[in-house]
Amino acid sequence: MAEGENVILNNRELRIDLHQAIYSLSNALDLVGIDEVQHGKRVGYMAMQCGHRLGLEVQSIYDLYEIGLLHDCGVSSSRVHQHLVEELDWRESQEHCQVGYDLLKDFAPLSHMALPILYHHTHWDELEKMNLPPGVSFSANLIYLVDRVDTQAAAHYQKDILIAMHEVRAFVDNKRGDYFNPRLVDAFMEVSESQAFWLSMEQRHLIHFIHDIGNQKQPTHITLDELKKLARIFSRIVDAKSRFTVEHSEGVARLARYLGGLCGLPQATCEKIEAAGLLHDLGKLRVPDEILDKPGPLDLLDRSIMEQHSFETFEILRRISGIEDIAKWASYHHETLRGGGYPFHPTADEMGIEARIIAVADIFQALAQNRPYRGSLPLEEILKIMETFVLKGHLDGKLVKLVKQNGASCYKEATAYDG
Repeated sequence: MAEGENVILNNRELRIDLHQAIYSLSNALDLVGIDEVQHGKRVGYMAMQCGHRLGLEVQSIYDLYEIGLLHDCGVSSSRVHQHLVEELDWRESQEHCQVGYDLLKDFAPLSHMALPILYHHTHWDELEKMNLPPGVSFSANLIYLVDRVDTQAAAHYQKDILIAMHEVRAFVDNKRGDYFNPRLVDAFMEVSESQAFWLSMEQRHLIHFIHDIGNQKQPTHITLDELKKLARIFSRIVDAKSRFTVEHSEGVARLARYLGGLCGLPQATCEKIEAAGLLHDLGKLRVPDEILDKPGPLDLLDRSIMEQHSFETFEILRRISGIEDIAKWASYHHETLRGGGYPFHPTADEMGIEARIIAVADIFQALAQNRPYRGSLPLEEILKIMETFVLKGHLDGKLVKLVKQNGASCYKEATAYDG
């Protein structure tokens, strides 16, 4: 085996824990709530407690917990999130269920979650009439029940939850038979009778529960290829947040991988750069829709909110052991060689070639894409703008020269989805 092939093999065998990745990426989903960032965790906690009370097998209980963490993977819009929280039966709620199903159904490690997520806003009296695989109706309806519980209780955590718990429990009991499976209602009523159940969902206590679950769960390792597939799922969630950023992360990832190849980097490194490109904008899930879609310049407050997103990306990814380099490359995409970017201000040497590549790819793709304040730019204008960024010390001049030498190919890589 050649030396280069050995490098590739070793990188493909990175020991990345799937469960750690699920938890970390659920943090990204929770960002959609802007200031309410524990919804998925509380849904997972409640589903797990009900699973214990129902006497389910250990693996089934853990599955319910992780379905709870990712049940809203079809939601990227803060507007949609608000409707789901404020309305018991929002008429468009099934749309995000379908999106979540489509995202997960073909990714083998998480495909078992797809059907429960598809039906997690379907009433029990409808589920009973469907010919679904064993356990799907049960899991989907339990997630629906605890999801609706959390929307009823969310405003009361850290305040008067021990008073509000009685009203929330009455709400669930009143929906038995039509909205919720009576057996699930019974289990919920039993576990939720104690004050400890509700107090455990306050943030300072919930983090300890999550930590304990992480220590109990046996690792399930995934390959670099599987990590890229998972990264692609989450890139689609991020890019769906605004019609102006559709496939932005995909275009950045594709161009970054191409540039890595032009630089002569090993294939495995190029693939990790691709994964970083797919994940670089995870933190944008916390940016309100109205800022991303603003048709004019951002004001000072808007910009201060926008500039938080790459730090949020880092905080999400750094908690996944084995991808520390990917986390850094992804979160440095708004840094500059002279330290004038955000949010970390690394030195030029600290950025490294991989982060520099993603920074170049991010700017190139953004300029080639329609945005609310302008149309897509032609290649010639993109290259002129990027050369000014080189003069200002923002971008690596050698990389921009490489882009210029391969301009047509770079444009194709960045915008291939446009045909």
